[in-house]
Amino acid sequence: MPKRPALRTLAERLGILSGYRSAEGRRRETPDETREALVAALGHDGSSEAAAARCLAALAPERGIRRTPERGRAAAPCLGPRELLGGRLAFGIWTNLYTLRGTGALGVGSFSDLETLARCSASAGAAFVGVNPLHAVRYRDREVSPYSPLTRFFRSPLYLDLRRIPEWEHCPPARALFDSPRLRRERERLAAAPRIDYEAARALQAELLRPLHATFTASHDGRPTPRGRAWLRFRKRADPLLRDLSTFLALEEQLARDGHPRDWRRWPEAFRSSASPAVEAFRGRHRQDVDFHAWVQFEIDRQLAASARHGRQAGLSLGLYQDLALGSVASGFDTWAFPQAFATGASLGAPPDRFAPDGQDWGLPPLDPQRVGLDDFGLWRRLLRAAFEHAGALRIDHILGLFRQWWVPAGRPASEGAYLRFPSEDLLRVLAEESRRAGALVIGEDLGTVPPQVAPTLARFGVLSSRVMLFERDRAGRFRSARRYSPRALATANTHDLPTLGGFWQGRDLEIQRQLGGLADDASLARAQADREGEKRALRARLVADGHLPRSLEDPSPQQLCAAVSAFLCSTPCPLVGISLDDLAGELEPVNVPGASLAVYPSWTRRMSRPLAELVRDASIERTLAAAAARAARRQ
Repeated sequence: MPKRPALRTLAERLGILSGYRSAEGRRRETPDETREALVAALGHDGSSEAAAARCLAALAPERGIRRTPERGRAAAPCLGPRELLGGRLAFGIWTNLYTLRGTGALGVGSFSDLETLARCSASAGAAFVGVNPLHAVRYRDREVSPYSPLTRFFRSPLYLDLRRIPEWEHCPPARALFDSPRLRRERERLAAAPRIDYEAARALQAELLRPLHATFTASHDGRPTPRGRAWLRFRKRADPLLRDLSTFLALEEQLARDGHPRDWRRWPEAFRSSASPAVEAFRGRHRQDVDFHAWVQFEIDRQLAASARHGRQAGLSLGLYQDLALGSVASGFDTWAFPQAFATGASLGAPPDRFAPDGQDWGLPPLDPQRVGLDDFGLWRRLLRAAFEHAGALRIDHILGLFRQWWVPAGRPASEGAYLRFPSEDLLRVLAEESRRAGALVIGEDLGTVPPQVAPTLARFGVLSSRVMLFERDRAGRFRSARRYSPRALATANTHDLPTLGGFWQGRDLEIQRQLGGLADDASLARAQADREGEKRALRARLVADGHLPRSLEDPSPQQLCAAVSAFLCSTPCPLVGISLDDLAGELEPVNVPGASLAVYPSWTRRMSRPLAELVRDASIERTLAAAAARAARRQ
């Protein structure tokens, strides 16, 4: 008999799974110590059998992960590719927007660069352009990952093209500052750097945005001009959440100047609630600062909408393919605005596997599965509406999180976590409703160890799967044939967490692992390189057998490899194919090394080696995209 039957019953009632099957196929049981910690994270007392029994007796029937009245409704699936595209293949280019070397002044890719890429992709026959999550990020103290944002409800100002802001032409102070020797030197340094200096870019941008906002306020705020009316419409649509975000950012800045940390959990007590009288009073005293941050989001929305609109007008049938991160940082806006929606005392992560033997702790606060269904899943619905804005397709990062999430108790190693069950049917129902409301496709990132019920459930709700060629192998290590790919998936060669094709072929990722200590010594590196040679032979064999690579070509260049892999992906039955701009350009360095802290490897900072203007005229890229367009035409 179990030692803690009341605790185990309470844990199961709250959605804490009794165990899971590991990547190796072994059954792993959840320890009682983990149960107790996660029960506490969910706001209950399981510290003793008597306490657990009292909590069980007091738990209302509707608490826990249970069926809801809406769950009995027939599933309305997400909008599907056949509805939008018929039987045609839709290929597109995906990129990390921040890496583009374009026309922006901050050394960061901008919405204007996105518009350029969208236009050129459309002219090459592409149906979409995909980007990393555009969520707002702090860009301080190594908070630079687009997958660890300040908030998932609003977007990052760093993607703004300052000279495309309408106030630019009417603001001599901003233009004079922009052309001053000091800022010119800083702009030149940022433009030439191989990596993004986020803090410097953020500081330079803030210096220029303030006078632009002053010009806007004087000319349009409260005035019946077209831009003034657009501002009022945006505020009406985005408030009160926009008002709260703007207050949070202004408050954080003021408190930081007073010596307080940029973490609302350590602010003075009076400011820790978005609904407190002190916060309301601050908003009244600092209206200009609050309005500044709201105006920045107004301009972000305008520039992103223009990029999407011009891409559609140029011929992108799907438009922009956007990305929704799994969570946001614990110290950020989302937990301040909706504290009751998040569990405390635990963080999101992943169990041990061969890539991370000790498991992973991502440090992101999890949503409370008991509360996510409140107000007909209102918070989830609001988040989706923000994510679908200006998108023709949406990727949901780690969609397994709608079924179960790996929670790591505070202070414990990631290996001592456990899975919590989530109301997947209800979350997917809302996702389908919002997909149809937005007229957009949904792709779920369902890589890794996935329970058997996930795939058929996603298929029933019309969520497309993810297929990554570097993972598509049989037990003998052979790459699967094109016909083995799913007819309801997005196919890509890799992801932002994997090496580029060129980096994979040349073993650059293995060299990085050796530098970071992931490979213990030179002998380990040599063994990994020998294994990689076997993988390369297997990949070449598949590409040669399918007629995408000449047999005589023993050692293809990164661009030749990209062309062959892209042709292979376009020959699969997948309705969507994403071609990485990094692979088209022949990049070798990864944008991210999973599991490596920013202290040891500068993930998320790598810029592309060549300017965007050069890439859009590259003959080899044109040939690769022309071949993809020809295959897409044959699939009609």
